[in-house]
Amino acid sequence: MEVLWDPFVQSAFMQRALVAAVLVAVATGVVGTLMVLRGMAFLGDALAHGVLPGIAGALLIGIPSFIGALAGAAVMIGGVTAVTRRTRLSGDVAIGLLFVGMLALGVVVVSRSSEFAGSLTEILFGEVLGVSWTAIAWQGAVAVVVVVLAWLLQRPFLLMAMDPDQARVAGYRVGILEAVLLGMIAVTVVASFTVVGTLLVFGMLLAPAGTAALLTRRVGPMMALSSLIGALSAYAGLLLSWHFDLAAGAMIVLVAIAVFFVVLVAQPLVPSRRPHPEHA
Repeated sequence: MEVLWDPFVQSAFMQRALVAAVLVAVATGVVGTLMVLRGMAFLGDALAHGVLPGIAGALLIGIPSFIGALAGAAVMIGGVTAVTRRTRLSGDVAIGLLFVGMLALGVVVVSRSSEFAGSLTEILFGEVLGVSWTAIAWQGAVAVVVVVLAWLLQRPFLLMAMDPDQARVAGYRVGILEAVLLGMIAVTVVASFTVVGTLLVFGMLLAPAGTAALLTRRVGPMMALSSLIGALSAYAGLLLSWHFDLAAGAMIVLVAIAVFFVVLVAQPLVPSRRPHPEHA
């Protein structure tokens, strides 16, 4: 049985990787649940890739990469909001335009320097085995903020997911709630990219939350279950990467996606007694 915990007992960097990955799982589990409820998967994908030019630009001029990631996320959100408010185009069109534009800009910025080879790999696929305690502290702070906001705003978020007009009738300011939710998604993406990378953070946002949605319809349990699935996927992914010399960030996401499909296949075999989504 030592094979299950030896890597985390013997290696300090594996301990840091596990703590960081679990914190990512908590934040992405909570935010991912809200994304699944709102049908915002495309926006999450766009944000995960839209931070690339900001990160690349930050590295090019020598400032911390998370500042560039925040700037990229802000441009994405601001651009999507401006396009949807000033035109008759749907949100999907605005997100698609900004998504492709930001990704293309990122490629252009990266192409300007031959020194990006190693950095680009870290940006796209993360550096979970080299994460520092400073990055872990930042990720922990984001996880706490996301959990607290989701707990405080659980009911209005649920109403907004079911029917925005009903949320307005109930007295909630939907515009402000939308901005808060977008901010939560953006900050989670920015905080998580150092661990699992921009290409893989979307998997952590979607796979555990999608699995939890198959198993329960109550928002609170869905968030908790999503975070738990993400944390277990992080542990299993790191364990497999250690024993088989595989990419750690990618293995975490692959395990999470594998769990989704296992539950998807097994679900029809189990009698369902799930409550309706109104009961948060």
